[in-house]
Amino acid sequence: MTTASYQQFCPVAMAAEILCPRWTVVVLREMFAGSTRFNELRRGVPRMSPALLSLRLKELEAAGIVAREASASDPGIFEYHLTESGRDLGPLVEAFGIWGQRRIESNLSLQHLDVDLLMWDMRRNLNITPMPARRSVVEFVYPKLPATHRRFWLIVDPESGVDLCKIDPGFDVDLYVSADLRSMTAIWLGLDTVRAAVASQRMVLTGDRQLTASMQTWLGLSPFAKERKLAS
Repeated sequence: MTTASYQQFCPVAMAAEILCPRWTVVVLREMFAGSTRFNELRRGVPRMSPALLSLRLKELEAAGIVAREASASDPGIFEYHLTESGRDLGPLVEAFGIWGQRRIESNLSLQHLDVDLLMWDMRRNLNITPMPARRSVVEFVYPKLPATHRRFWLIVDPESGVDLCKIDPGFDVDLYVSADLRSMTAIWLGLDTVRAAVASQRMVLTGDRQLTASMQTWLGLSPFAKERKLAS
């Protein structure tokens, strides 16, 4: 737990001492999204150092919000799970996201682009229902980004789920998606659409017709995209 203190008896102040250190609420967001292992959490907070993530997890554990447990499937691996106290924070974390989606200006939201977070978020929210009943491989290309962040592969299997790769998995690609990062992020946040991006040539789709036609449906959206923007 952080050593900083407001030295106030007010419950808001006492809760803020635990929840307001940098990255803490974002780590909780990742846990509510289903991440339990350290490396999974890191993929959702790519700009956070491993040392700081470890510290925040220890603070949350000390506060009784998170429990560190050996994995049931692999006792050599530890997992982090929300306790009952931690699960009580669900409405608060959701309220943060709803407020941010409604009240933060679109241009300000789109100044903070992060391709690793975007692709990881897309991977865990992708809707496989409208996709073909076979393995599908979608390669995302961001031409303006450095080579190390330019290409991502989403591998969708009806039986094993969705996987995300930054290294070519060696499978035939069913659909190529080429776009600038800003447009792809705007689509994910519900501020733009696949159709509009294609029409304005900010996105190019090449490959399987079924995947192309249904992309807006299988892509899914940010859990907060349904919230109407109140800020311009």
